[in-house]
Amino acid sequence: MIDEIVKETHESLNLNKINDNLYLTNKEIEVLDRYDIDYHTSIEELMFNLDEILNENDYEDLEEVSNSIAEFNYYHNTKK
Repeated sequence: MIDEIVKETHESLNLNKINDNLYLTNKEIEVLDRYDIDYHTSIEELMFNLDEILNENDYEDLEEVSNSIAEFNYYHNTKK
């Protein structure tokens, strides 16, 4: 039982390279697919689209994905 939970958690957190500036976990991809959001775009366009959707709707799971992508963008794509 615990082994199954650990395996599922590990699989949901696997990173997938979408493009040079964007990596998403399996869980994030699942959420984006659920809302039919195209993530094969630039990270800026994806963040803009998520903001547009979240301005009109209150989707907690999508908000978590948006925050994760924004954090990833800050730490990996911002010159410091």
